[in-house]
Amino acid sequence: MDYFSILFSGEGIFYLVVLTLLEIVLGIDNIIFISIVTDKLPKEKKRFARNIGLTLALVVRLLLLSVVSYIMGMTKPLFEIFNQEFTGQSLVLLAGGLFLIYKSTIEMHSSVKGSEHGTAKTKQKMSAIILQIVLIDIVFSFDSIITAIGMTNEIGHNDPKNHPMVIIFGAVIISMLIMLLFAKPISEFINNRPTIKMLALAFLVTIGVLLVAESFGQHIPKGYIYFAMVFALLVEFLNIKMRRNKGEGE
Repeated sequence: MDYFSILFSGEGIFYLVVLTLLEIVLGIDNIIFISIVTDKLPKEKKRFARNIGLTLALVVRLLLLSVVSYIMGMTKPLFEIFNQEFTGQSLVLLAGGLFLIYKSTIEMHSSVKGSEHGTAKTKQKMSAIILQIVLIDIVFSFDSIITAIGMTNEIGHNDPKNHPMVIIFGAVIISMLIMLLFAKPISEFINNRPTIKMLALAFLVTIGVLLVAESFGQHIPKGYIYFAMVFALLVEFLNIKMRRNKGEGE
């Protein structure tokens, strides 16, 4: 199979565009998480940490794509508890979901107490931040790759060995470059507005719950979650505009 002839065919270009947009949408929660955890760093290190985080996300995605056949085989049950079967995929999603819920809840508590900025004790080490980013990158990348493979199965005739991976590779690289470009303004927008940051944390908690549900075989369309998030943001934008018109600031 000529991968490049598939990529530059009408169908290949269509899937490349669709997958790139999908990867950007699925990567938003990754950007939100990176933006929030790097906010604990000194100002001069935030950009470096964001770039490292998104670069690691790209590397993780490409590494997972290189072992796509293994990933597709992780649907076999490993063990069973109370008639609930657990696979390799479900364990990754469960661990990632619980970590995301824990981390987002801690950040919420810190924000409510007003202790997210201040003494040096609240300044986390760069290594700890990077470790957290790597862990969540693995989960989000895992979910992203599975979705991308599922969407393009028709091209590969459901055979991972003959799958036109060049389309997914291209979509992942393009989407990550776009996210690198817009990571800074998104991060600043979130972290400079407490109510938006709280909404973002609530969104991450919801994504965490969704990942846990998926690990138990409960598939909930993510479109509902994204719609709710966009709706909440639109309402908050109206509140920001209203406060600005009243001279109350943001």
